[in-house]
Amino acid sequence: MALIKWVTCAVTDRDGFDRGQRGWADLRGRPGFGGQWGGWSGGAAHVVGCWADEVTYRAFMDGVHDRIAAGQAGTYESASVRVFSHRLTIGAGLLPDADAAVLRLAHCHVRPDRRDHFVRAQAEVWNPGMSAAPGMVGGAFAERGDAEFLVLTHWRTAIDHARYVADRFPALRERAAAADDLAAVTGALVDLVPAWTVSPPQPHQPLRPPKM
Repeated sequence: MALIKWVTCAVTDRDGFDRGQRGWADLRGRPGFGGQWGGWSGGAAHVVGCWADEVTYRAFMDGVHDRIAAGQAGTYESASVRVFSHRLTIGAGLLPDADAAVLRLAHCHVRPDRRDHFVRAQAEVWNPGMSAAPGMVGGAFAERGDAEFLVLTHWRTAIDHARYVADRFPALRERAAAADDLAAVTGALVDLVPAWTVSPPQPHQPLRPPKM
């Protein structure tokens, strides 16, 4: 199953972190690598990467990861790393080279007895609703364990996302009964840095869930 890696860093040296982040261009051409991109939300850096499966991801972590990561040593005070399994495609899918200025991240913790409803609402309410919103380029819905989920969507501009939040989000949230499903939710709107984008050497296809 395809993997989505989400890294958040509390950065203390913004310029140094930015320079080091460009060193991740060495990922291009690695077996199983599906793209990486990221940017800033306040003082935090968010980076998202895609891998074909657990085998290729582990090979990367056991191989060149530490050498590349050393280029950012001392530029942040803490980091959070989470790896999710891709479950659903939103719109055109998650593409590293999407025509987007911002990335919206919604990190959801779901009540155990509401998990199935939450996943069904994502497929039947949220995904079609977001896909129909002007300026939504594509995205993905991913899971980690039994009750932790990540929703990622690319937006052409921050204005497009703000318009969606004002005009469409309230009705979608009510239809999805999100208040009943969620134990907690946090999010970020990330201003993407084009220089951080690392695309695969071949034209990239959006992540798709495995056929059941």
